[in-house]
Amino acid sequence: MPTFETSRDPATLTVPATMKGLTLRGRGFESLAVEQVPVPEPGPGQLLARVDAAGVCTSILKLLAQGSDHKFLNGWDLEQYPVILGDEGAVTIVKVGADLADRYTPGERYAVQPAVDVAPINHRERYRDHGRSMSKVAVGYTLPGHLAQYMLIPEEVIAGRCMLPLPDEGMSCFGVSMAEPISCVYSAQDRQIHLHKADAFSPRVPKLGLLEGGLTVVIGAGAMGRMHVELAMRFHPRAIIVSDPLDERRAITRKRLEAKAGAAGIRLRTVAPDELPAAVAAENEPGAANTSGGGGVDDLILAVGVQAVQQQALDLLGPGGVANLFGGLPRGQHTLEVDAIRVHYEEIKLVGSSGGAPSDMAATLDAIAQNQIDPGNYVYAVGSLEHAIDVLKLIEQAKVDGKAILYPHAQLDQLTPVDHWSAAKERELMETCGRAGA
Repeated sequence: MPTFETSRDPATLTVPATMKGLTLRGRGFESLAVEQVPVPEPGPGQLLARVDAAGVCTSILKLLAQGSDHKFLNGWDLEQYPVILGDEGAVTIVKVGADLADRYTPGERYAVQPAVDVAPINHRERYRDHGRSMSKVAVGYTLPGHLAQYMLIPEEVIAGRCMLPLPDEGMSCFGVSMAEPISCVYSAQDRQIHLHKADAFSPRVPKLGLLEGGLTVVIGAGAMGRMHVELAMRFHPRAIIVSDPLDERRAITRKRLEAKAGAAGIRLRTVAPDELPAAVAAENEPGAANTSGGGGVDDLILAVGVQAVQQQALDLLGPGGVANLFGGLPRGQHTLEVDAIRVHYEEIKLVGSSGGAPSDMAATLDAIAQNQIDPGNYVYAVGSLEHAIDVLKLIEQAKVDGKAILYPHAQLDQLTPVDHWSAAKERELMETCGRAGA
């Protein structure tokens, strides 16, 4: 049983000749395997990193379905050139290419932004049209991913400034891994925009983020919706209403976040969908401490990709309200009707985003380090690299409400569901695995 190596002392970092990795060699689950592959040797402009923790992202299912036709693969032949998956993780540098020796040092810890806004540099001949049509590549697609024990960091990642140093060297590995999904929420909330006027003759001043003192509604209390709820507290709305049809999701929201909201002076309510209009009306009644200056919802986060739900929810917006179409709608069911009269007279707005930038990842790491969000609230289970395919099948079956964190250097017998994960529990796991492998 291998030791869970946690040392960051460059003198003690050892790199084997081979490693375990989750490879994809075509379409579908039958093309997935956790297998032994060579540990890559970094070139002059590359790094080699040890993967300390990795998340399993839902987006992998789309890659499984589309194979070489996926936009980030652009014709890349998976059978001839298999890829290592995984776009979320925490890494420690173990080898530095000669051209990067003045910028990076073995033992340093990083998060990697997976969406790399750089055209292909390596292996251009493997892409359709030699990659001339591409302006972006991605980690866990044609760039090596986190679902392996070691990970090559190629020139594209360096050029895209996608290596994010940690604001606190003591951050948990799983917390760093969780920064990627959380950064999508951070990025989305940064799209909310409200115009402020101090008085009748003052200029309008745009301010990004949710309205302070306003009413925020989050529709969808899955893990991403709950992340929205917790990060929304940074803006100090007077109340947050969370709507979801599932009792258990509403209960989890209250269990994890009600005390934090109360400590911040924010009223947190969870309601079933049929109760939502009345709850919004109650928050706008006289005496409800309405300081935003209007009725209805000031910030509407649609964290569910259901056309009818999104369409109906738009009616809840108040004057100047902003709706964030966070939950993507499937093609063929992606059209919403917008009341142009309300846009004209009430100045309602619709915004959206897809993923984030390195700046969002950096800001999210800061938010985690400053306890603005607890990533342990969103961990569903922990396991080893061998459990990656099982996790993907559970995601496909909609049996995962949160993130599975895999530790590539640990040998765990089974995927273990957790109620809440923490840095202390992670340290205990590392120590246990280390003792077992000694």
